[in-house]
Amino acid sequence: MLNQRKILLVHPLGYRADAAGRDISRVANIMPPLGLASIAAYLEQRGIRADIVDCYARPDSDRVIRDYLLAERPAMLGLSCTTSSFLDGVRIAEMARGVLPGIRTVFGGPHVSALKTGLFPNFPAMDYAVVGEGEETMAELLLKGWDDPASVGGIIYRNGADAVWTGYRDRPLVLDELPFPAYEKLAGFPASYRLPIFNYPKTPNTSCISSRGCPYACSYCDRSVFRRSFRYNSAEYLYEHLRYLKERFGIRHINFYDDQFTFNRERVEKFTTLMTDRPLGMTFNCAVRAEHIDPELLTRMKGAGCWMMSLGIETGDEELLAQHRQNADLDHLAQKIRMIKDAGMRTKGLLMIGLPGETEQSIRKSMDYVFSLPIDDFNLAKFTPFPGSPVYEKIHELGEFQEDWEKMDCMNFLFVTKGMTRERLEELFQEFYRNHFKRHKVLWGYLTMLWRSPDSWLRFLGNLSSFLKFTRKTERFEAESRPAPVAPGAK
Repeated sequence: MLNQRKILLVHPLGYRADAAGRDISRVANIMPPLGLASIAAYLEQRGIRADIVDCYARPDSDRVIRDYLLAERPAMLGLSCTTSSFLDGVRIAEMARGVLPGIRTVFGGPHVSALKTGLFPNFPAMDYAVVGEGEETMAELLLKGWDDPASVGGIIYRNGADAVWTGYRDRPLVLDELPFPAYEKLAGFPASYRLPIFNYPKTPNTSCISSRGCPYACSYCDRSVFRRSFRYNSAEYLYEHLRYLKERFGIRHINFYDDQFTFNRERVEKFTTLMTDRPLGMTFNCAVRAEHIDPELLTRMKGAGCWMMSLGIETGDEELLAQHRQNADLDHLAQKIRMIKDAGMRTKGLLMIGLPGETEQSIRKSMDYVFSLPIDDFNLAKFTPFPGSPVYEKIHELGEFQEDWEKMDCMNFLFVTKGMTRERLEELFQEFYRNHFKRHKVLWGYLTMLWRSPDSWLRFLGNLSSFLKFTRKTERFEAESRPAPVAPGAK
């Protein structure tokens, strides 16, 4: 007999476990699955036992999942999937059904929120899907949805041969009413999780999410989970969250994994006052937009422990940028980046290559722009049109798109805009990275990490061969982990 008040939540890896040691993106950054940890905490408050297996932190987890299913006999398996990990989630669901007949599966995450009922005909291992936020929806599904799934808002369920969507929930969650994520259910936390190298001064460290959604509508961003809502925790809740992480787990540095940390100035002012008046001995990173920072605010944030700020640059071609986001003023952005640097914080630029409309000239403009700025670190992604992003709906009109879900991880050129070739995009991507690492100021900045972030250097040296291979080939794996078929039903 299955336990109706027990669920196993799984974060799929997305590729074969034996490739994890060669995955440069995993070597550089292992982020805790905060969405699953939040759902687990919410369910536990309502008397539902929820446990988590994070295959990204523990790649060889099939045996762990199998043993748990046999020992605990949960009535439901929950899988949180991105586009690139969805097919691995399906594989795990099929495995679970073989191990524990009668178990029901529920899928969540951006991929299912974007594609909704269109997934069900091709993937019989899906019993339910959660569209949007998962906490309240999962609790209702487990407590009353067995007999009456139509009464649960925000889900898709099977009704004979049909997939039925119950529609969006009536109201978004109030974030301050949620418990802190159940970090303790993540095996090995916090030691099993690492922020990107050279992005933190101290260990142990972790990530935290203090808002959901984004007030902007960029063409390349997936809006399927939170749609157009934007909500955030209060300064008081945020301070208590950090205090909890410090006292319970000894966390010394936090990365706020928010799309936009400083949108509400009053919240940031209150938070920095709390961090200054009652210091926790913690530092933090955050992502900001140029429109929402100024010298006074930056001084406050630096004093409260802000160590690094990330900004979405995307491209150094202002005309191209204006096609994909609001407020495409690169002079204004450059001014704010210098402002951050003058305030004494590290700066990180977030860029893409291969946007629709990209040309070799626009990529060279990006190089010139980035190299003219005091940017300490940068992340260069290969543009990927995700389901749920505005540009996805018309992507085949804009170029050639190979919709191979397993490779949709921002590290493959699956989309090639008109006028470019995949080979030339790869060459320019490699040139961009090589030129970045040749710059004396950048090399000196990394050298100073010997005393500013000694753990980063230990990790870098321990994985030196993987990092050097990436700078030469800019490939996620040294070799393909397995053939990746084009997803059934993909456009």
